[in-house]
Amino acid sequence: MKAAEILEQLINEAERIVFFGGAGVSTGSGIPDFRSATGLYNRQQNTNYSPEEMLSYSFMVTHPEEFYTYKRENLYYPDATPNLAHLALARLEANRQDVTVITQNIDGLHQAAGSKNVLEIHGSMQRFYCMKCHRDYPAALVWEGEGVPLCPPCGGMIRPDVVLYGEMLDQRVMAEAQNAIRRADLMIVGGTSLVVYPAAGLLQYFRGKALVLINRDPTPYDHTATYVFHEELGELLDEAIQ
Repeated sequence: MKAAEILEQLINEAERIVFFGGAGVSTGSGIPDFRSATGLYNRQQNTNYSPEEMLSYSFMVTHPEEFYTYKRENLYYPDATPNLAHLALARLEANRQDVTVITQNIDGLHQAAGSKNVLEIHGSMQRFYCMKCHRDYPAALVWEGEGVPLCPPCGGMIRPDVVLYGEMLDQRVMAEAQNAIRRADLMIVGGTSLVVYPAAGLLQYFRGKALVLINRDPTPYDHTATYVFHEELGELLDEAIQ
């Protein structure tokens, strides 16, 4: 059987499905990943700081101008639209009662595709708020502006609602993700190297019937999977999810 036929059969037999995805889900939308040869972490930068440092909470607080310059130059993709993977997962949720998407991505493309039950464990660059008074602000205000965005009423700095290096993951979101995985009888993992913790550790909560890994390269969890596919993620999901 072809990979798509196997995946389609597993989906048809499952009652509760979880999809857990990483940066590879959005590369088909023109958003680069982090760790590949052409990814964000391997780009030549005109700075002495590493990408990890510039994406940290401490850097945001101590170097806000450089923080926002880096964000606008490297994490803003206004023309990105949902690809085959996002659309297939939205279609899956629309056709079934119990589908949860857990994403490490911060681009909001799952929601743009139509998925509603989405857990963003690293937050979203579509949401911003004031660090002082916690007033919410639209993303366009920040992305289309210049310099450090400040809250007009209180003067506090406006920050993205994402988890930066040096910050804890949202424990409520993590608990919801763990519960969804525990309940699932099919878990599909796609577009992630499974080397970033604690996110990668979510797989330990799966006790269901079938674990499917779809990734371009091998992962540390391949030996635990029921099936491992190296097909192109969007094409495989699109063919398997009718």
